Amino acid sequence: MAAFLENIAPNAWEIQDRILQSTWETIYMTLIAAIIAGTIGLIFGVLLVVTDKNGILEWPIFYRIADQLVNTGRSIPFIILMALLAPFTRMVVGTTIGTTAAIVPIVVGIIPFYSRQVENALLEVDPGIVEAAKSMGSAPLEIIFGVYLKEGFPSLVRVSAVSIINLIGLTTMAGVVGGGGLGDLAIARGYNRYQLDVTLVSTFIIILIVFFTQWIGRIVIRKTAH
Repeated sequence: MAAFLENIAPNAWEIQDRILQSTWETIYMTLIAAIIAGTIGLIFGVLLVVTDKNGILEWPIFYRIADQLVNTGRSIPFIILMALLAPFTRMVVGTTIGTTAAIVPIVVGIIPFYSRQVENALLEVDPGIVEAAKSMGSAPLEIIFGVYLKEGFPSLVRVSAVSIINLIGLTTMAGVVGGGGLGDLAIARGYNRYQLDVTLVSTFIIILIVFFTQWIGRIVIRKTAH
C-alpha cells in the first residue's frame, strides 16, 4: 500500500509531515473560529429574531442596524476583508501572517453568514409555542432558551454544519495569503511548484473534513429531531 501511494503521489509522499501539519492547521483554524464565531453568531442571530417586528423584545431601530450590518458583512469578499482587517488583526495577535492571525478575519467573515442562518433557523419555530410561553408569563430569557433554542435545535445543528463547511472554505482562502493550512500547501507547494499530486492530496483531505462535518451534523440531527 505504501509503495502504491508513493508511486501515484511521489511529491506528497515526500512531505508527509508537512501534510499532517497543514491538516492540523486547517482543523485548528476551523475549530477555534467555529467556537468564537459560533458563540457570537448565535447571540447575534437570536437578537435578530427577538428584536424584529412582533418579536418578544421588539426593537425596530436595533433590528434595522443589525440587519444592515449582517447584509454588509456578507457582501464583502473574504480576500478584501482580510486586507481591511489587517491592522485589527495585527493589533489582536501581533501579526497578519500565520494560522492564528488567519482566525481573526475568518471569524469576522463567518459571523454575518452564521447570524443569518441562525435567524432563519429560529424563525422556523412554531409561533404558537412562543405565544403560549408568553401567555404563561415566561420571561424573555426563558422563551429564548426554553422555546427558541430548544425547539429550533435540529435546525440550528443543520445550519451550523453548513456554516462550518463555509468556514473550511475560508480557511483555504486564508492559506493562499499566508494563513497556513491545506490551502497554503495546495497553492504554495502544489500549484506554484507544479506538483499536482500535492494539490490533489490537499483537496482530498479538505473534502474528507467536509464530509466528516456533514456526517456528524446528520447524526446529531437524527438524535435530536422530534
